This record gives sequence, C-alpha cells and structure tokens, in this order.
Amino acid sequence: MRILVLANTPAHVHLYRHAVDRLERAGHDVLVLTREYACTTDLLDYFGMPYRVYGRHETDGYSRLGFVRELGGQFLTIGLEALRFDPDVIFGRGPYAAYAGTLSRAPVVLVLDDEPGDFNHTVSRPFADCIISPAVTRRDLGDAHYTFDGFKECAYLHPEVFEPTGDVREYLDVDPDEPYVIVRFNALDALHDTDLEGFRPEQRRDLIERLSESATVFVSDEGGELDLRDLPARPYDLHPALIHDAMAEAELLVADTGTMATEAALLGTPAFRYRGTDDHEYGEFRALERAGLAEQFDAYDAVRDRSLEILADDGASDRWERRRREYVGSLVNLTDLLVAVAESRGSIARLEGEAKRALRPRSHSL
Repeated sequence: MRILVLANTPAHVHLYRHAVDRLERAGHDVLVLTREYACTTDLLDYFGMPYRVYGRHETDGYSRLGFVRELGGQFLTIGLEALRFDPDVIFGRGPYAAYAGTLSRAPVVLVLDDEPGDFNHTVSRPFADCIISPAVTRRDLGDAHYTFDGFKECAYLHPEVFEPTGDVREYLDVDPDEPYVIVRFNALDALHDTDLEGFRPEQRRDLIERLSESATVFVSDEGGELDLRDLPARPYDLHPALIHDAMAEAELLVADTGTMATEAALLGTPAFRYRGTDDHEYGEFRALERAGLAEQFDAYDAVRDRSLEILADDGASDRWERRRREYVGSLVNLTDLLVAVAESRGSIARLEGEAKRALRPRSHSL
C-alpha cells in the first residue's frame, strides 16, 4: 500500500510518527508532505520519516486572507506530489488533505481534535471518507465522523507507546533531585489563534521571577521574542524531539498554549494553562480537568499563585502520576488505531477486533 500523510506542524509529526514507522516496517510505502514551519522538518529528520516539503509558513501572525494566499501558493506543489505518489489512502486535516485526495482520487482520513478551526473543518469535511476525533469533541461532522476514547496525543504519549530516554536531566544540566519548571509561551500565529492574546510581557517576567524562587525555570518561547538575559531562567534549547522527556520529568508546566499543556497532563505532570483572551471551551481540557491532570485559569494572578502552591506541595508529583496511570492507561492507543485504519484504506467497515471496537459513530454518542 501507498500511504500519504499531510503533517503541517510539529504536533502532526508526533501524531503520525509511530504509525509511519510501523507501516514502513510492515512493508508499506509511506510519504509525508510537510511545510517549513517551526521545528517540523527538524522532527521529521530526527525520527527518520520520509518526507517532501511543499512550502513554508513563517511564525508571525496573519489574517484569514493571508492564510488563503499562502494556501493558494502551495496547492500546486501538493497536487503534483500527490499525483506523483499515487496514494491508496491519505491522512491529514483541513484543505491540504482534502485537495490531495480530490486530485489523486484516494480516500481521505481526517484526524481532528477539538480546536476551533471551523474554517478547516468546513472546507475539508465534504471530501473526507472518514473523520476520526476524540469522543470529547462536541461537534458532529456527519455520517463519516467516528470518535474514540482518548486524545490525539495518545498516538505518542499513551503508556504503551511513550518510552522516556532516561537521560534528559543530563541534557538539561540539572541534578537528579533538582526541581524544574517548563514555561511555554505561545507565538499565537496559527489561523485559530488570530486576534488572541496570552501572557503579556510584564506577566511573563513576573511569572518567571516568582517561579524561580522555588525551582529552576526553563522557558520555551515559541515566538522567540523574550530576552532572558536579565531574568532568572534558562532557555529550553534541547532538540525539539526531547520535549516530552523534559515535560515528564518537570515538576510543573505553565503555558498559554493548548497542545503542550495537554501533553504534560497526559504525562502525569501538573499542567496549568492561562487562557488569556481565548474563551473557547475545549473538550479535551474539560476531560483532563475532570481527571485532575490539568487546570485552566482566566486570570493571571490565579495561575501564578496556583503554580507557586503546587511547587510547595511535596505530594503533588505522586498524585499526578497515580491519576495518569488510572486515567491515561484506560484510553485508546491511537497509534494502533491509525495503523489499522491505514491498512483498511480508510474504510471503517473493514476494521476488525480492537480497532473496530475503539471507534463509534459520533451521532451515536451525542
């Protein structure tokens, strides 16, 4: 079989990397189409995934009109690559995967989460043969929409899949018993982030200064705008492929971005997300909050004070790890499901066994 994957962001690389590896080892021909965006190609190289680049996306904010212009300039390359590869099934999301499937006449499988990307869903939904999303997703995308118990991050952070390297503290140059915190600042440059605001500059500085009183602070600044020279913090500068190992060892993650907060929670690390001006209700976060793995805050003072409180709580790490074992261990291993769907050429009717039982029509779970 020939399987085409559209991976446009670092998160997409993680979503598919284990499935791509297993499919290749099973003898299938896999190609990833991607764009130069943040560390996406760095991850593809690190994991040895077969890919071709169709364009680039700069990490600065832009409007919907800018997105349409960017997309139009990349469609030609995507189409040519899809026709040349001649896939049996295509995985992705949004207009990229829909367009590739239309030209190549291959079944399209959209793997979605609960982000508010209504534009992406609107333009791609009519072209999808199968739509897969977490059961916590609140929208119903039609008869082809199926859900599973879990999160898209379960493709790489499920306990059956995630294997820590064990030496990330050495890479970070922290002692075995030295507490550290990761602070993640969002660039807010994606389409669904347009007009949103996270931590303000003065809040970033205050948060770092207060957290540094209790732990070593590593800052992952997606936009690259924060000057740390006069702040008690260190830049997180490991290879991006090691971020999950670093989060798993951290005492706490504080962020104004959704993906890394979800990832930390699934790893059993307290994950606190500052919503800023984002008033969208994410189904994933509601589920993680109910499981006691993540917390969201509307006010800056609240997230800062709660972060200091958890750092002073000696029993927090054990509680979060116990919650992870109980909750995350019961979720679907999404890599197993993606492999099964790929080998069925995107046909849910052809699935058998655990894969068939893992999916249910979205309309039946409303």
